[in-house]
Amino acid sequence: MTPWVTRLIIANVAMYILSVAAPEFANTLVFVPAYILIRPWTVITYMFLHGGLWHILFNMLSLYFFGPRLEVELGGGKFLGLYFVSGFTGAIFSFLFAFHSPIIGASAGVFGVLLGFARYWPRETLSIWGIIPVEARWMVVIMTAMSLWGGLGNVAGGIAHFAHLGGFAGGYLFLVILERTSRGARYRRKVVPPPPKSSDVSRWTKIKRDAMHEVNRAEYDRIMGKIQTAGIGSLTDAERSFLDRFSPE
Repeated sequence: MTPWVTRLIIANVAMYILSVAAPEFANTLVFVPAYILIRPWTVITYMFLHGGLWHILFNMLSLYFFGPRLEVELGGGKFLGLYFVSGFTGAIFSFLFAFHSPIIGASAGVFGVLLGFARYWPRETLSIWGIIPVEARWMVVIMTAMSLWGGLGNVAGGIAHFAHLGGFAGGYLFLVILERTSRGARYRRKVVPPPPKSSDVSRWTKIKRDAMHEVNRAEYDRIMGKIQTAGIGSLTDAERSFLDRFSPE
């Protein structure tokens, strides 16, 4: 396993053992939306508590299977950021939509990890209950639909459906911001020219076609015809450079 996945699993298991040994102390770490101003630390600590063996087993197995590959892809710091942002957003969704319901579990953070996995490997085949094959992207869709149905329909009591939805929402927001602010994205914005505008077409129509060499004239006619049939956005960088080279402005 990767370093942060290992540490998260160890922390969750240790807190589970502590909660069994000292339940009164564990109760001070449970997130209750109505008490957020009294116990603000619980928006983080609730992620390390679980309601039973099956609860923690499901979450830790999910983290074990999906986390390492994603941590390698993102790097340890960004992976940890994704996990905690997803968990925090799960708490916020619970505050907004399940104000009086106590919330525990790593599910929101794990759901954020699952979303990240599906974003980078959408066609990776997963198995529901080890039997039913489904692509990662459809797994996210199915689990989102189930959480919406469960949360809005008030079914399957005891499951933090809105925390799950918050985990997906926070994970998505984190990854979008990460991708748009990454060094690679900033570099691409610098080197990729902006799309052509209608003013460019006006400038290109002023090119003195008759003064061009017949080879260039034929290329000019082809490109201008392409604009008429397929639009400005269909131009390649090379075609745009060709027109700019002959443009009088």
